[in-house]
Amino acid sequence: MGENGAPDTRGRWHPARETRERTNLSDEQRLRIEALEAIGYLAGTVAAGSGQGVAFHDRAQSGVGFNFYTSGHGPDAVLMDMDGRELHRWHLPAEEAWPGGKLTPAQRRRGNFWRRAHLFENGDVLALFAGRGIIKIDKDSKLLWARRLEVHHDLAVAPNGDIYVLTRWAHLVPRVHPTKPIFEDFVVILDSEGAVKNRVSILECFENSDPGRTWLAGGERSGDLFHTNTVTLLDGRLADAIPAFAKGNVLTAMRAIDTIAVLDLEQKKLVWVHRGSFRKQHDPQILDNRHLLLFDNRGTPGKSAILEFDPITGQSVWEYRGSLESPFFSKTCGATERLSNGNTLVIESDRGRAFEVTPASEIVWEFLNPHRAGDEDEFIATLFDLTRLPASFPIDWAQGAPAPE
Repeated sequence: MGENGAPDTRGRWHPARETRERTNLSDEQRLRIEALEAIGYLAGTVAAGSGQGVAFHDRAQSGVGFNFYTSGHGPDAVLMDMDGRELHRWHLPAEEAWPGGKLTPAQRRRGNFWRRAHLFENGDVLALFAGRGIIKIDKDSKLLWARRLEVHHDLAVAPNGDIYVLTRWAHLVPRVHPTKPIFEDFVVILDSEGAVKNRVSILECFENSDPGRTWLAGGERSGDLFHTNTVTLLDGRLADAIPAFAKGNVLTAMRAIDTIAVLDLEQKKLVWVHRGSFRKQHDPQILDNRHLLLFDNRGTPGKSAILEFDPITGQSVWEYRGSLESPFFSKTCGATERLSNGNTLVIESDRGRAFEVTPASEIVWEFLNPHRAGDEDEFIATLFDLTRLPASFPIDWAQGAPAPE
């Protein structure tokens, strides 16, 4: 058994270390850096229930389309219909993307699974191996390219084809702490072939802004400084009311400091920051109605919530918190999406569960990850992400695509 009682699955990976000099560091500092680099996500830690696949589907009230998901079961992504029928599967292990690499036991703990993926209309897929790198494969899972980067958590694809990812580097930054190393997070922009075009330090964005400098001066800073977990590209829809939300800026969430923020990557500045009742949050995004939606992991002890609020006034507009009959809690990870029919899609990652809820908080679609582990399938794989694609999304290349009428 692995950490927290989770099953020890084959092929877990630790972040590939970036080649940088570590001279003039003490043994204790090197050990602290190694401990930071060992931070990762387990493939699954929660006891599985009896249900698998799509457990409930109210066709009259739920949305339509296709569901694309990644989970802790392995280096896969799955496309399925609303009834849970698999339409296509992609698969490529890390050892095929980067053959010949030798891994330590600590590296294997990171897991051989895709943390996040993006599906293109032609069937190509981008996928992140957390702490290892990013790959692009075609519809037949043939490797198109692979780039070694200390990527983690999230990715976004811009209209021009650029790819935005989060990376991090564990090292000593004396101006932050004279003796203790930190994780320094970066927003990295890649071109469509994975070549690095730009790299912006989130620490420097804080240092270059008044609110950021105030926070950095507020006490001793070391370790996982921000734990940035989201990169959302802004399209400018709120810029008339909040100039910080200009097109091209990035909305992000920083789990370690219970904060969401907007970064101006050109100025390398923190230009908007917000803290609310939410804690350890994930996946903030701007909705068509100009409100902000996010996944609140731990705002209430033992319970998670989906929060919608007005970023101009800060006032709450809508929330979902589960119920006694259907409790809702993901201590880590999690994602959410406002669907075109007005419902909200929720990914309760730790529970391996995704569900669609109406504005009246009624669950109208529910999916339980079918991937299990343990001697008696007692663990459910973490459901890192599930995205609802519109019914108009082209899938003629999919192995299980319905025949044309």
